[in-house]
Amino acid sequence: MSEITRLETGTRMSQAVIHNGTVYLAGQVGDPAADVAEQARGCLANVDRLLAEAGTDKTRILTAQVWLADMADFAAVNEVWDAWVPAGQAPARAAGESKLAAPEYRVEVLVIAALP
Repeated sequence: MSEITRLETGTRMSQAVIHNGTVYLAGQVGDPAADVAEQARGCLANVDRLLAEAGTDKTRILTAQVWLADMADFAAVNEVWDAWVPAGQAPARAAGESKLAAPEYRVEVLVIAALP
């Protein structure tokens, strides 16, 4: 049986789960008091931190989901995303509009990455 490792586990969820060479992150959000671009930067900083804790990095992201509270923020989030993703390393990605956990949140990012 393959081992399952959980990082930053709480009562409801873990921030990351590692299994069979794959890292699954919970949805990451930024500072809810910030504008959407700063929230996006906060999401991606959390992704970087969790991937490092798991032993990998953003060059190994396989897929990403970007959830926006309002698709009007799509261009602003893409600008932050495009500056963050290493050239030639863009993962498969989907983006959509969804009601998030609290009305102050404007963007949430989920990723799945491979371990080296």
